Amino acid sequence: MDYKAILAILKYVNRSDLVEVEIEQGEFRLRVVRKQPVTNVAFAQPVSPQPSALMPPQSPEPSVQNVKEAPTKEVEVPSEEEEENIYVVKAPTVGTFYRRPAPDKPPYVEVGSHVNKGDVLCIIEAMKMFNEIESEVSGTVVKILVEDGSPVEFDQPLFHIRLD
Repeated sequence: MDYKAILAILKYVNRSDLVEVEIEQGEFRLRVVRKQPVTNVAFAQPVSPQPSALMPPQSPEPSVQNVKEAPTKEVEVPSEEEEENIYVVKAPTVGTFYRRPAPDKPPYVEVGSHVNKGDVLCIIEAMKMFNEIESEVSGTVVKILVEDGSPVEFDQPLFHIRLD
């Protein structure tokens, strides 16, 4: 493949909605992956709705009196014995996480469900492709870490499975 053809492919990917393209011709292989911009952005809201709260402080030193403390969460720390017996299922791709095969169908698994190696745990939709995520181990689902219909990132933990 010549330089002009590669450049044309890069321009096409840049103008399109494509995120990834892979082309093979004999021993030549070209893979183009475009980084996605961050779409989930949280904005801080002022504590008081008065217009003066939106104006920058007059003094050169920043004021922290209007900053709310973030609520703290208690995190359950599993014992070393429990932690060693837990398998973490991670997202193999970026996409949208679905717990059920269709909106009118029951979820593939629930907390407490026993799964065998190869059982479908969920679906991740990426670019209109629905990928079934299968369990790589046998055990009991002890935690589902993602809400149905939520976006997931590559390598994001999805499930905790206690091994048999």
